[in-house]
Amino acid sequence: MSNPLDQYRDSHHEFQHDSTINAVEDPFKFFADWFSFADQSDEMEANAFVLGTTSLDHQSSTRIVYLKEILEEQFIFYTNYNSQKGQEIEVNPKVSMLFFYPKSSRQIRIEGICTKTDESVSDDYFNSRPRGSKIGAWASHQSDELSSPTDLTDRVAELELKYPNDIPRPEHWGGYQIQPTRFEFWMGKKSRLHERIVFDQTNKGWKIYRKNP
Repeated sequence: MSNPLDQYRDSHHEFQHDSTINAVEDPFKFFADWFSFADQSDEMEANAFVLGTTSLDHQSSTRIVYLKEILEEQFIFYTNYNSQKGQEIEVNPKVSMLFFYPKSSRQIRIEGICTKTDESVSDDYFNSRPRGSKIGAWASHQSDELSSPTDLTDRVAELELKYPNDIPRPEHWGGYQIQPTRFEFWMGKKSRLHERIVFDQTNKGWKIYRKNP
């Protein structure tokens, strides 16, 4: 399975850190350029982003996760479906993403709808993971209270015996896909008159406009 992020890393865009944002009409192309620039600029963990979710009682929560792929214009990450974020996505699929690149003074904010990927996508990625990560996906009751660290190590030991060879993907672990409905590209300036350009999804395509800093 091809990984679009690899294409971005291997691209040869001459994308410069201009004093102004040069907008393109396609927000995914815009994202690709900024991701490539961040990766080539040695930003730490260029594919790491803050995922924001909201619970049924309207409490927001955030955490860092990793963008693994972009498939058919959907942003893919993987996790335990029973985790806090999984439970919150189940009751409210509207989520937010934030990529922060301090070296180049850039942020990318994305809002969208989050749903589970096809099982085949989850299977392909799970099968590419190292053995320890596969065991961990089974052993961790993610976000649940852990009464003792030995409980976790005991489960790992049991699973190592249970699965001496191939390890199947647990049903509670897999991919999520985020279909963006809004992008905001932010570029900082010393004057504090930062540049902000927004792409809003409409029935006619993407509406593009700028915001005051």
